Amino acid sequence: MNTREQLLSLACIESMKRCREPSNARALWQLLNTLIPYGLVWALMCVTVNLSYWLTLPLAVLAAGLLVRIFIIFHDCVHGSFLKPRRGNEMVGFITGLLTFTPYFHWRWQHGIHHGTAGDLDRRGSGDVWTLTVREYLESSRWRRLVYRLARNPLVLFLLAPVFYFAFAQRLPSVAASRRERRSVWMTNAAIIMLVLVVARVLGWRNYLLIQSTVLVLAGAAGTWLFYVQHQFDGVYWERSAAWDSTTAALQGSSYYKLPIILRWFSGNIGFHHIHHLNPRIPNYYLRKCHNAGPVFRQVKPVTVLSSLKCLSFRLWDEQRKQLVGYPQRP
Repeated sequence: MNTREQLLSLACIESMKRCREPSNARALWQLLNTLIPYGLVWALMCVTVNLSYWLTLPLAVLAAGLLVRIFIIFHDCVHGSFLKPRRGNEMVGFITGLLTFTPYFHWRWQHGIHHGTAGDLDRRGSGDVWTLTVREYLESSRWRRLVYRLARNPLVLFLLAPVFYFAFAQRLPSVAASRRERRSVWMTNAAIIMLVLVVARVLGWRNYLLIQSTVLVLAGAAGTWLFYVQHQFDGVYWERSAAWDSTTAALQGSSYYKLPIILRWFSGNIGFHHIHHLNPRIPNYYLRKCHNAGPVFRQVKPVTVLSSLKCLSFRLWDEQRKQLVGYPQRP
């Protein structure tokens, strides 16, 4: 029995159905145990930053972890899976998008493209990590290879790129965006400016920028690492459009990142990414339950924290060997 036939077994279908319905109570509790601690940690950072940055830094690490969790809530709202009411998802999505510097409707549109093209070699370039095939890399000019190597450098990929993306790139809408999506960018920008002005007036610009930049760098690095491992791991699935299959792309093109319980909490169970790509309407608080309920899901090979370090060596996709590889020794 192949993967698709296994997936369509009655047990898996039923397990996904049971996990798909959002729970307003679970969602409200997640909001409370995330936003309240985030606010309290920010308050503590506001006090300690005047004493010593080294007292603020451990709090910034905690705030960054909570900000990653806030982004997962935002991400669920984008899929309409966090709360039952559509308007509720949009309201919470706007608020959490404000905290994560992300416009709700614009990002929802872009993220939808990612879900429809993940693992498709002919539709790369939207909502994914820039990945060339070996042949494309070898046929590229020296300048393009240099830019590609720079973009895939860990310092750029996990530190500089996330800050640029969240702080600057998302301030401008895509030329292909609709009117509502463009409007969501301008509304989010206006709300961010108001929030920044208020907080900076209370703290002072130096203290605000010191705290916000530290939290943004740490949260951006952690979030980008999670996203990277979700689609750049040993055994990942990539195919040309003619042979691409959405079910296989979900189960084999998205990783099961097996994290310790504390990291699973901060990352909102997003390590069960194969389940999420299979059915984005399953809320983050039900992903683990769905994974454990489906026998096919439990057969998916996990990526552990230790084995995920190998992902740093991946640079290109080898179409002949159908696997991620490093750079050629003699380009």
